Amino acid sequence: MTHPTQRGVFITLEGIDGAGKTTQFEAVVGALRAAGRTVVATREPGGTPIGERIRALLLSEPMHYATEALLMFAARQEHVLSVIEPALLRGEVVVCDRFTDATLAYQGAGKGLPIDRLEALANWVHPGLAPDLTFLIDVPVELAAQRLRAQARIADRFERESAEFFARVRGHYLALAAAEPLRWVIVDGTRDLESVRDDLVHHMRKILQEPV
Repeated sequence: MTHPTQRGVFITLEGIDGAGKTTQFEAVVGALRAAGRTVVATREPGGTPIGERIRALLLSEPMHYATEALLMFAARQEHVLSVIEPALLRGEVVVCDRFTDATLAYQGAGKGLPIDRLEALANWVHPGLAPDLTFLIDVPVELAAQRLRAQARIADRFERESAEFFARVRGHYLALAAAEPLRWVIVDGTRDLESVRDDLVHHMRKILQEPV
């Protein structure tokens, strides 16, 4: 008698621009793969050919806030149906750089779109799907801005937002984490890269119930 594959684990990383999330994303994926887990590493917006084209628009083209949010969820619909859900059904670990929490924080708290409308879209696009574990790489807005200025590249449309915008985004992230403490892990991103990575690996070990 065959048994269905155990459903996989859905892990997301969140944080304001400049928090160091992308660097730690790579560390999380590498640690899981080193432990022998099959990992699908992906990102939002993006993750599919259509999603990546939408991402390019979102990061470069000015648009109304509602248009921005709807494009986020259009890309997410493709991502969930084509990448995330199939991988979870195969019993794999999905590690995603941002998910719906980012839309609630950025387009909701940051840009003032009604949270209830965004939540309604989330319930339509991915009903019943939520991360099993979300890491919030948290840093003060001033430090994040310093890190962005130090990067040798042109900032995208979101990275050019004001300090007040990022303060609202960070505040909403912290509120989301406080409301769901069993899902969220707040990681102090002001420390050196190795300390932050060790913290992430420790928490991954607990949710996967095996050495990482």
